Amino acid sequence: MARDPFALGMLSRIANVGLELLGELVAPTRCAACDEPTGARVLFCATCGVSVMPALAQPAASYAVFDYGGAVATAIVRLKYAGRFDLAARFAGVMAGTAALLADQVDLVVPVPLHPKRLVERGFDQAALLAAPVARRLGIEHAPRALVRTRPTPPQASLDRAARSANVADAFRCASARAVERRRVLLVDDVRTTGATLASCAEALLDAGAREVCSLVLASRDRPGKVQKSAGYED
Repeated sequence: MARDPFALGMLSRIANVGLELLGELVAPTRCAACDEPTGARVLFCATCGVSVMPALAQPAASYAVFDYGGAVATAIVRLKYAGRFDLAARFAGVMAGTAALLADQVDLVVPVPLHPKRLVERGFDQAALLAAPVARRLGIEHAPRALVRTRPTPPQASLDRAARSANVADAFRCASARAVERRRVLLVDDVRTTGATLASCAEALLDAGAREVCSLVLASRDRPGKVQKSAGYED
């Protein structure tokens, strides 16, 4: 007997809603910054949400969801330095909404890689955790190993704007030209400050044959002039 695709789709959506409601009963969604209970699919509670601002500075071919600060900064620090890698999937959900606007402009998602030494220390690569759900939402390929970091660069947070560019110059290479050749690549990372890391990654991808490269980050800390130092960001 033929099955009605519309009916199957409705049943699937109803089942997903039911599972979501059950999940809220068993383990209610909590604020990414302070752990206060929130509604389903809500990233920040009302108190923390007051400090959340959309990203305003958007350089060409570089996109961000939030401005870095307030509850967003607190949540990113929790992800990267307090072992809260469970937050990555929720962050990726809001990033995927922005990525959907680029659906007809990209066909490959590549995360900014950690150096193996840093990966061992942290235990996970936050950019890869963000990139995978974004690729799924777009329905395109995720290439988590397309780029490699060739040397363990000092943390960008300790450097001024000029030193940041020098710090990551030639610090990345494409592991497989075949993987990126003639592809329109979306680079994914957690935070953009000067854009030095993203620019270095883009250069490596373009040198390997990528047709175009744009980037998407969870939060932007773009500031003209002096870079302000703060915990929780590295670009």
